[in-house]
Parts: sequence; structure tokens; C-alpha cells
Amino acid sequence: MNFAYSDDQKALSELARKILGDRASHERIGEIERSGSGHDAELWSELAKANLLGACLPEAYGGSGLGVIELCCLLEEVGRAVAPIPFWATLALGALPIAEFGSAAQKAAFLPGVIAGQVVLSGAFEEADSDDPTKPSTRATRDGASFRLSGTKVCVPAAKLAARILVPASVGGGRVGLFLVDPKGPGVKLEMQTATNREPIATLRLQRARVKAQDVLGTFSRGKKMIEWITERAITGLCALQVGVAERALRMTASYTSERKQFDRPIGSFQAVHQRAADAYIQLEAMRLTMQQAAFLLSQGRSAATAVSVAKIWAADGGNHATYAAQHLHGGIGMDNDYPLHRSYLWTRQIELTLGSAARHLERLGDALAD
Repeated sequence: MNFAYSDDQKALSELARKILGDRASHERIGEIERSGSGHDAELWSELAKANLLGACLPEAYGGSGLGVIELCCLLEEVGRAVAPIPFWATLALGALPIAEFGSAAQKAAFLPGVIAGQVVLSGAFEEADSDDPTKPSTRATRDGASFRLSGTKVCVPAAKLAARILVPASVGGGRVGLFLVDPKGPGVKLEMQTATNREPIATLRLQRARVKAQDVLGTFSRGKKMIEWITERAITGLCALQVGVAERALRMTASYTSERKQFDRPIGSFQAVHQRAADAYIQLEAMRLTMQQAAFLLSQGRSAATAVSVAKIWAADGGNHATYAAQHLHGGIGMDNDYPLHRSYLWTRQIELTLGSAARHLERLGDALAD
């Protein structure tokens, strides 16, 4: 099957690539890292001006109404630039779920702000003691017209920037609810951490945090299905990020090995070097193909759980293989923090373990085959 992007999708990617390429330079990313903010507000604003933050959100709120394939086009470019912006967290974990399952009031409250670059959102789908987002240990209990949430979520991206964090919590009877939690609200505590890729993340501690009934997303009876819908798209988006990260690393490697000379020859002319690079390229294309297959199935409303797990396995293992090969072929300079390649490896490691490692998704595939 041909998963090649259409002309419109290519144009979308090219626009994002130009803005990100102009704004997310090695020097600029270094400035953001040293500032500790982990967020390039100027770049975020430029993406909003080009309506790239709203590309996949409903036209009724100022977006372009595009789909998951276009989301992956954009995330590839974010990965290629290793841009310090909460694009994946805001769109995949927050805005798209609100657009799909939110009430009219919830959509009106958050989507225009996201599209304008004024609102950041996030989601808290990972827990230290549970690797299945549909079975959270975090609990919600009814308290009059509100709910009280108690529990701990880990590795929450963009938590400090977010206006709301989407939190799954068990509500009893085997059901799960999705709650829009204000990270600055009473009973909510953020413990800031730094991710492998230097992105600011947080442990979210909820101690009877009050959430109004109007901040419940969708219905409890559909809670697990909603979480599956969200995580399948979020994982596929991560795979697209990984494709961009790995492609960046290999393009840098191709350039370096063509210019770096040893024994009066470019090192890329040596058999061991170009075979190593070719193996990494094959890994990259397998990552791309499996990601595109998952995105295509999701865009068609078809069952995609297996395809998503396959894509994540390739993204985790293939991404590591490709970026490690890139560093190895660069030699010592590949480990130098003053040279931009190191960021690709750090991003690869972070993406690998987010929303399930390769081992976890292999386990899911095994369970599916056993059924």
C-alpha cells in the first residue's frame, strides 16, 4: 500500500519545516535549555500565526479540520527540529481529546486558545504502579456536584505550562473517567523533573483534588474506549516524532561521513561505514512505514491497536539503532554537547519509554495473538 503524503500534506510539512528550521536553531535550543523553561514561546507563537497549532482541530473553532495523518506530518517536523515546544502534549493528549469527546462548553473554553497559541494542555496517562492507562490506580469519588481525585501520575509533559491536564481515574464498578484538572488548583501538587531529552516534566500528586462535574470529559461508560482512542493516536504521534528525530540524525551522519576524511578518502566510502549507515536507513524506513500504516488505519476509523503497537516497537528499537549508529559513525564529536547530534539520541531515549516500551508493546502483541 502506498502511504506517500499527498501534495497538501507535503505543503503542510514544508511550511512547518521552514518555520521550525528558521526558529529552532542549535543555538536557540541551547538558550532554551539553559533557561530551564523547556519551552520556546516565540516559536510557539509563530506556529500559531501559521495556524499549524489548529491544523488538526475543528474549523468551527478556527482550526483547519485535518486528521491524524496531518498530525503525524507535523510531529515528524517537530522531531526533525528537536524543537522545545509542547506540541505533542497539547495536541495529542489534550486538544484532540477535547475536540472529539468534549462538551460544547469545553471546546469553546480551550480550543480557540490552543489554536491562538495562548493555551497549553497536557495529559497524565502514566503511573508508576500501572502500565495500563485504562486501569489507573488514581481514584475519583463523588463529592456533591464535584469529584475528588487522589493518586499520583508520573512523567507528565508540559505540566507547569498547562492550563488543564487530562487525568484518567477509576470511578468504581470497573469504569474510568477522564477529568480536566487545573494544575494550580487545591489538592494538586507538581514535583518538577527533567526528562532524558531535557524537557521539563512533572510528577502530579492529587490529594482529594476537587474537579467540577463540568470538567469531566465524556461519560464514564465510555471511559476505557476514550482512553484507547487517545493513547492510540498519542502513541502514533510519538512514532512520527521518532521518525523525524532519527531522520535528522541520519542526514547529519550522511553529511559528516561525506566530508570527514581519513587516509585521503571520505570515511563514508569505507564498506563498514556505509553498511552501518545503510542498516540504520533500513530501520528508519521501517519506522516510517509502520507509523504511516497505524496513522492510515486510525484515519479510516479502523481497528489499529496491533498496528500501533508494531509502530511503537519499531520506533523504540529502530530509533535507538539509528541514533546510536549515527553517534558511532561521528566518533567523539557525536558525544560533544556543543554539536547538535546528541539531542537526537536524548530524544530517542525519551520517546522510547513514553507510553510503553518496546517490551510492553511486544507483550500487548502476544496477548492479542493469544486471544
